[in-house]
Amino acid sequence: MSSAKNFYREIAPLSAGDSFLVFDRVKDSFDFPVHYHPEFEINFILNGKGVKRVVGDNIEEIDNVELVLIGPNLYHGWELSKCTSKKIHEITIQFHNDLFHESLLSRRIMNPIRDMFNRSIHGILFSKKVAEELTPRLVKLSKLDGMDYFLEITSLLYDLANSRNQRLLSTYTVDYDTFDDYDKMKLVYEYVQKHFAEKITLEDVANIASMSIISFNRFIKKRTGKTFVNYINDIRIGYAARWLVEKDMSVSEVAFKSGFNNIANFNRSFKAIKNCTPSQYREDFSGLKRIL
Repeated sequence: MSSAKNFYREIAPLSAGDSFLVFDRVKDSFDFPVHYHPEFEINFILNGKGVKRVVGDNIEEIDNVELVLIGPNLYHGWELSKCTSKKIHEITIQFHNDLFHESLLSRRIMNPIRDMFNRSIHGILFSKKVAEELTPRLVKLSKLDGMDYFLEITSLLYDLANSRNQRLLSTYTVDYDTFDDYDKMKLVYEYVQKHFAEKITLEDVANIASMSIISFNRFIKKRTGKTFVNYINDIRIGYAARWLVEKDMSVSEVAFKSGFNNIANFNRSFKAIKNCTPSQYREDFSGLKRIL
């Protein structure tokens, strides 16, 4: 269910023999279109207050400093928007999606990184505190070489994976399966993705996960940071946001197709999640869309 074909496919300058690529630059604008690529990407921005960030179906204005991890093939981009800074410091780290083999990621010490990679299909925003604490290390990266370079980035990934107050950005994800085969969340995810346009009860999904309703409530809150109702609404609004951008459908058509039984409820839920009306979202996103 990927709409990446509608956006610019970046060809990262990473050869098969490379491990990481770091771009470190100070600039006064963003001129690269919304894009995607199969590589993981860490993006750090300093002095960027007012810049608009697009990650999947999430559009937000960023603060002065931010740090984001983008998973493979999740479309993303930044534009100047309201930022007036002439010295925006951007550090971008890219690496192949198979750099860390599953046989390595399955080791206990690497489990936090593996879990973070799985979550990155939504894009992960790290806390401002973490971004500020890691700034000196990120700034030094381009000055390192050889094994020091490799080990420091691996260490940064480990510290990010264990950091607190991470936030998933996009409700939209790309097609491939990133959940562990035996993870109950995979069953929940697949069921909701298949039936989001229908009526879904808490009991239905708890049964899918072979859990009591009370246990499932705790489980979904722990795994997503949301209540069951909010999780379902996020999925539905994620689909609605995509269709508003990609399809020539009325707002009411989008509302009913995404599982809402009345337009008023859809409008309230959309504004609560996206901080704008469906019509405003469509207008704001139209200028960022890149059709090939």
